[in-house]
Amino acid sequence: MSLFQAHRRGVSIRAVFAFLFSHWRRRKGVIAATMAAVLVATVAEVFVPLFAGRLIDALSGADRAVGWRAAVAAFLAIVALGAVMVSARHVTYVVIVRLTLRMMADVAADAFARVQRFSADWHASTFAGSTVRKISRGMWSLDVLHDTLLVALLPSLVALAGSAVLLGWHWPVMGVVVAVGAVAFVSLTLALSLNYVAPAARLSNAWDTRVGGVLADAVGCNAVVKGFGAETREEERLDRMLAKWNSRTLRTWMAGTWAGTAQLLALVALQASIIGTGLWLWQRGEASAGDIAYVLTTYLVVHSYLRDIGMHVHNLQRSLNELEELVEIHHQGVAIADASDAAPVKVEAGRIAFEHVTFHYGGHTKPLYTDLSVAIEAGERVGLVGHSGSGKTTFVKLIQRMHDVSAGRVTVDGQDVRGVTQASLRRAIAVVQQEPILFHRSLKENIAYARPDASFAEIRRAAELANAADFIERLPRGYGTLVGERGVKLSGGERQRVAIARAFLANAPILILDEATSSLDSESEAAIQEAMERLMVGRTTLVIAHRLSTVRSLDRLLVFDKGRIVEEGDHDALVRREGGLYRRLFERQAQDLSRGLAA
Repeated sequence: MSLFQAHRRGVSIRAVFAFLFSHWRRRKGVIAATMAAVLVATVAEVFVPLFAGRLIDALSGADRAVGWRAAVAAFLAIVALGAVMVSARHVTYVVIVRLTLRMMADVAADAFARVQRFSADWHASTFAGSTVRKISRGMWSLDVLHDTLLVALLPSLVALAGSAVLLGWHWPVMGVVVAVGAVAFVSLTLALSLNYVAPAARLSNAWDTRVGGVLADAVGCNAVVKGFGAETREEERLDRMLAKWNSRTLRTWMAGTWAGTAQLLALVALQASIIGTGLWLWQRGEASAGDIAYVLTTYLVVHSYLRDIGMHVHNLQRSLNELEELVEIHHQGVAIADASDAAPVKVEAGRIAFEHVTFHYGGHTKPLYTDLSVAIEAGERVGLVGHSGSGKTTFVKLIQRMHDVSAGRVTVDGQDVRGVTQASLRRAIAVVQQEPILFHRSLKENIAYARPDASFAEIRRAAELANAADFIERLPRGYGTLVGERGVKLSGGERQRVAIARAFLANAPILILDEATSSLDSESEAAIQEAMERLMVGRTTLVIAHRLSTVRSLDRLLVFDKGRIVEEGDHDALVRREGGLYRRLFERQAQDLSRGLAA
């Protein structure tokens, strides 16, 4: 595998570096200042051995007075170079700390913004915990990456090149030995890291991501785990995952260990070559004792940098591997994007129309809808009825533009939903889901999510209209009560009423109700049904009907079967239709209810 060979799923080292450099280009001045400070510090360090050699020569001379002056001059030069190096290093770290923190915040914010805009299907197919792990691990990899590239590798390469040039200026053969040895060592280090350590590290990172997903899945579904007494089962599942992670990570760490040993052997060989060449030059009378001290001191500098290069390349490889998954998110296409000329939607009446719509899900050859045309008039209350999988939920998702049609168009007040901004479209549609999802925030914040600038009086009024005010005000902290992750501290009926209050506060002209009263007690069901009836007034309303007894009062019902609207009309008309699908569904539910009451 070469440096720029594509990695799994098409993400390459080239793509990772391109991602990094794109962020560097936003801060050219800061990057230039960092590199300048690093270069000053490194050049100062490279010249220290030269003056150390002059100091030795001064001390070993016959004339002590002349030697003293030369020694003091060399000593002052070493001190001055040390001061320059320390100052430049301090400036480097001050600048790079601020640079790294800003970039970490930027890449995390960019990744979060992209993930937010990925399709509902992507989110349904992806572990939330794994996604969080990819972003957080990629964000923190920048810390190591900056330290490695700017503070470690750059000065290492400058020091090696500078040392080779200075030694070569005095003794060409020594310059060649240092240059060839350094190039050979760096080449060996890169080859081992990229071809031996990196593939193992990539696999262990993938398993690390899976471990994060398994943890998040089990913790997020803890209520189900407890309900089935399955704690031990989940622990065993994690143990199996950790065993895989352990074996993959062990392979990575052992690969790093063997690579490190090979690098140390190469350093020993280089040490022998440099010292041997220095002794040869002394034996030929081409080097003094001070020169040998210069060579040895330079070797110590070269040795420290070369030894660290192995570690730096390892850190670089590891941080690039960890950044890969975040770059993959960056390269992931947003399935549904706003058109370049998209404008905010203008909804005055709320008329919805499907005009010759054909739609099929990605990967499906058979379309769900074929040439579907239907209109829902402004202010009309329409129920969507049919078997599971018949196309009811997809119908409302197309209105919200959660998916794009394959042919035809969906319009709201005559505006194609593909030609307006998604944010404005969805703000014009209030949704009460079958399983309301609440944030782990206060009740006030959850209700106000529809309109963050709403006053407390407006929030309270929405809660009253949703029949939620009574139970909220009985809580010790009232509207300041935290509801737990996904609202787990509330009952199903309470969550539903909070969601309805949110829809009241949104005051959108179009309303989608995924009716969900079937699993509630009769008192909660009555309160929610009353609130929903109140919410529908004056709005174009679509109700995904699960219990047909709840749609009797709607203006019209659309009966779906395998992606087609096979019947439409009000409840009374459809229930009288001999052999009709709606009548069969209604009678079956009535029989199930009768058997349940009899039992």
